[in-house]
Amino acid sequence: MADYLVIVESPAKAKTIERYLGKRYKVKASMGHVRDLPKSQMGVDIENDYAPKYITIRGKGEILKELRKEAKKAKRVYLAADPDREGEAIAWHLAQALDMDLDSECRVVFNEITKDAVKESFKKPRKIDYNLVDAQQARRVLDRLVGYNISPLLWKKVKKGLSAGRVQTVAVKMIIDRENEIKNFKPEEYWSIEATFLKDDSEFIGKFYGVKGKKLELKTEDDVKNITSMLKDDKFIVTKVTKRQRRKNPASPFITSTLQQEAARKLNFRARKTMMIAQQLYEGIDLGAKAGGITGLITYMRTDSTRVSPVAEEETRKYIEEKFGSEYVGPKRKEKLQEGAQDAHEAIRPTSILREPEQLKDVLSRDQYRLYKLIYDRFLASQMAPAVMDTMTVHLENNNVEFRATGSKIKFEGFMKVYVEGTDNEKKEEETYLPELNENDEIKAKEITPKQHFTQPPPRYTEATLVGAMEKKGIGRPSTYAPTLDTIQRRGYVALDNRRFVPTELGEIVNEILIEYFPEIVNVDFTAKMERDLDLIEEGKAKWIEIIDNFYKEFEKRLKQAEEEMKTVEIKDEPAGIDCEKCGSPMVYKMGRYGKFIACSNFPECRNAKPILKKIGVKCPVCKEGEIVERKSKKNRTFYGCERYPECEFVSWDKPIPRNCPKCDAYLVEKRTKKKVQVLCSNCDYEEQEQT
Repeated sequence: MADYLVIVESPAKAKTIERYLGKRYKVKASMGHVRDLPKSQMGVDIENDYAPKYITIRGKGEILKELRKEAKKAKRVYLAADPDREGEAIAWHLAQALDMDLDSECRVVFNEITKDAVKESFKKPRKIDYNLVDAQQARRVLDRLVGYNISPLLWKKVKKGLSAGRVQTVAVKMIIDRENEIKNFKPEEYWSIEATFLKDDSEFIGKFYGVKGKKLELKTEDDVKNITSMLKDDKFIVTKVTKRQRRKNPASPFITSTLQQEAARKLNFRARKTMMIAQQLYEGIDLGAKAGGITGLITYMRTDSTRVSPVAEEETRKYIEEKFGSEYVGPKRKEKLQEGAQDAHEAIRPTSILREPEQLKDVLSRDQYRLYKLIYDRFLASQMAPAVMDTMTVHLENNNVEFRATGSKIKFEGFMKVYVEGTDNEKKEEETYLPELNENDEIKAKEITPKQHFTQPPPRYTEATLVGAMEKKGIGRPSTYAPTLDTIQRRGYVALDNRRFVPTELGEIVNEILIEYFPEIVNVDFTAKMERDLDLIEEGKAKWIEIIDNFYKEFEKRLKQAEEEMKTVEIKDEPAGIDCEKCGSPMVYKMGRYGKFIACSNFPECRNAKPILKKIGVKCPVCKEGEIVERKSKKNRTFYGCERYPECEFVSWDKPIPRNCPKCDAYLVEKRTKKKVQVLCSNCDYEEQEQT
């Protein structure tokens, strides 16, 4: 019989830890939280210091019964939930449910599930950290007060089934604000002049810089003509040659947000998928008996710190020296903690640098291997020497008109031998060679080409760029990014179009209401401050009840005002222009959770309903009456056509966008390939630089 009971959240984690601890320990899984606020009511006693009313989660009764049985038989019970606020709260709920001594040293935490880390943690168990528990309770109570007060108001005034959340609402507003920026964007014209220069048998590119040493912007074609008219002939004199060495430092190891962003860029993973696979790698993979059985491959994946343990750092530096040579070992890094970071855990890294991805390829799924390799390569590169680039800048003049050419080549690869950050493929930094040039050399311009450009609107958010923006603004924390993105899509407030967020009509309606009556809920600065307040609770520098009370006093006033003043928003059913094929009544457009659909106006007697063709928000460029809709060909290929077909026969394989060409006023289209999206004119040669 086992002497000790250890409780973790998941069965996978339980298997790994039980193998490390041996026969005297029995490890059971709670399957996450066992208690929570009830779904059927607020569950917060506002009159009694916002006391939460916890109940056993449906379906967890049998699990708790089994855990109580095992706890009675054990000499001692250890609670080993994840090392964060959520894990601390799970441990606290379990301690209460199992009638444990709440002041006992029952809590064990580890940042990585390896034999040494787990055994070491059991040598120094600690008491439950009530600051962490209070921070989690404060977030839960705060979100419940917002959601369970505003949601019924939205049901009453707008539509049943709607809901509002604190962080999610700000994320939706950011997406809507970006969409409005794009709609209101007015392109501005600018020009560049590019010259192809000849030196012996070599060609190189130079770009117009300015006149008489002063930088000059070219805004119109007349500006370009003025410059080209100043050129006497095709001969340029080299007036200055600057040669330098540039050092390029490696990126820091991953934190939660950068992992989600890079996995999206390089692996095309959604945030939720990234965190699910990272959880599997953290909890343990069966490497086979010879390789040590079930083993945790990465450290804890919910972190905002780039800190690395001295032991892991030393092991990695030794590995780099043996594999690549001493010149590839980087200087010891002192990671700068970003503003607002909690620094509760290490960076995300492999638990051992000796477990190379290629060695594990046979025991990992394809996605597990790809994510592990990304984490491994990023961490390995972070401990390597900077890359060294030889750069050369050449100034060329013709009658005081200055062009400049730049070139670079890699002198020493350093970390770039392993990993380069932030590209959509694994290409290394491109080299641009210049021939050997000296001051007073006379160079011939083979060709001088003016180019017209137009400024572009900001791109819509992808999951990766939205996470980056939320982190930068201090909204949410590592554990909340993926659930937030998931929630705003499930609620039907936003949708993904070609992996980029677009707000739905429903999202825009709810956003307008919240801005008018609950401005603090959708205010980015207010939400960021609330996150900092939660951090203060965790650090023991603030009391959670006071933080909640300060918020709720003002919120309650706004709630009463909204209940009195908010008018009912009637989402009228628009005629669809067709009759129901079942009963003959007119069909209408209705608003559903995921946007509009077509339904019979004779509901509920007739329940005929069907989806509508997806409109893309662009008027037909031919008939000017209908809207462009997305259609599918017989081979399931997407194309675009007028909704008035067959009266209007406009079709296009490329997606029209709601902007006209600045040159000829024809409609613009998005030309898509696997690697890029480019905006082109449907009529002339106008094109915008590619979007990745």
